[in-house]
Amino acid sequence: MEFTLGIEEEYQVICPETRELVSHDQKIVVEAAKVLGEQVKAEMHQAVVEVGTNICHNITDARKEIKHLRKSISSIANDLGFNIGAAGTHPFSAWQKQLLTPNPRYDQIINELQDTARSNLIFGLHVHVGIADRDLALHITNAMRYFLPHLYALSTNSPFWEGRNTGFKSFRSKVFDKFPRTGIPGIFDNYAQYTNYIDTLVKTNCIDNPKKIWWDIRIHPVFPTLEVRICDVPMTYEETLSIAALIQALVAKLYKLKTQNLNFITYHRALINENKWRASRYGLDGKMIDFGKQIEVDTKVLMQELLDFIDDVVDDLGSRNEVENVKNMMKNGTGADRQLEIFNKTQDLTKVVDYIVEQTTLDID
Repeated sequence: MEFTLGIEEEYQVICPETRELVSHDQKIVVEAAKVLGEQVKAEMHQAVVEVGTNICHNITDARKEIKHLRKSISSIANDLGFNIGAAGTHPFSAWQKQLLTPNPRYDQIINELQDTARSNLIFGLHVHVGIADRDLALHITNAMRYFLPHLYALSTNSPFWEGRNTGFKSFRSKVFDKFPRTGIPGIFDNYAQYTNYIDTLVKTNCIDNPKKIWWDIRIHPVFPTLEVRICDVPMTYEETLSIAALIQALVAKLYKLKTQNLNFITYHRALINENKWRASRYGLDGKMIDFGKQIEVDTKVLMQELLDFIDDVVDDLGSRNEVENVKNMMKNGTGADRQLEIFNKTQDLTKVVDYIVEQTTLDID
């Protein structure tokens, strides 16, 4: 079975002089669309640019795509007088000052969610893995919920919010938690049960379409994919590729277990949420719960266990190098760790922004 990949990243549009988030009035999107087509999109806030790869048959394809997208958007932004940055939140810009994109869909969301939507100035990574069979995708989704905090801890890249050190390695999820239908999903026994849930929400005017299910992992309502949405956008493209490779390998491993009539234990959302909170607060430097042993374990130990768990599928996927890079990420620290290191040295958040901008296109040529 081929586990295709699709990767979406959300970038900050930054003023080179002030280092603040700034509206690009969709100029970057207009220019980028001439070469990237539908791979570039506007977002609710005008200081955001979203990109998405084409369908990638393997991590090698994904590498070419992500490098091309980051290089193209950065070059176009620079030509227009902007910088781009990849971090889950901006270190000091205030959401109240940001312009919103005129669009009936966004207008509807803002009308319903009010300041919850207006303040949602965050930047994420979404990774799709192709699975056409919806029941199979649901089965794997149920099992993958356990690993979401692991992936989240590795991606943490938003320690600052509106000029403050929040004390979290990822404050992005704290901002997004204000939205309805976010976070770790519950377990659905089968796809029919899931569609019944969706139908109920539509009938009762909670949502008008399934895209307004914003969980940390979901079966995509349009594409034949499983979509992992928990991660901050990583600072470097290599980090993005390693996280995407981990996600793909987890899907492949859980599929392999199912074909061998083996199941990974599924855990209650309330338990998984305990690990998600720890990942948000401490990143890789804290402890998470090993539910099987019912003990706390260093997060980096659990990350190594994850690498051991997927080891028998990564060579078939051709992603050994990207998965091995996770060890470097654990050694060198996440984007959040590196942002905090720059700030602790300089006590200057503009220097943190400069670092983010620099790292966003690091080794991209």
